[in-house]
Amino acid sequence: QVQLVESGGRLVAPGDSLRLSCVGSGRDFSALSMGWFRQAPGKEREFVSAILWNGGRRFYTESVEGRFTISRDNAKNMVYLQMNSLKPEDTATYYCSAAKVLSLVYYSDYASYDYWGQGTQVTVSS
Repeated sequence: QVQLVESGGRLVAPGDSLRLSCVGSGRDFSALSMGWFRQAPGKEREFVSAILWNGGRRFYTESVEGRFTISRDNAKNMVYLQMNSLKPEDTATYYCSAAKVLSLVYYSDYASYDYWGQGTQVTVSS
């Protein structure tokens, strides 16, 4: 079993930056591929970004490409999402997720992930 806990979400203004963190426990974190999803009110949960277990590949949804950066520190059991140039449409609850084996084809699929955190709220508003 894996426990994931997100932090770092808060209210920010458009154009600001924010870094989300996720700490994992309970299983060899370095063997897990990690992802970030988000869900806005009234919308389905959507893929944001993912990083393979060894950090060798990173994936982003088109709307955040060039603004968001995913990274991980396996020594600390941490994964991060650095978000720059935030927009009101980035407002959502952000969820950290972990996959025991992540498909390079279905990395953006919700069903590809085995473990989920409780989420952290990001609000972008002036």
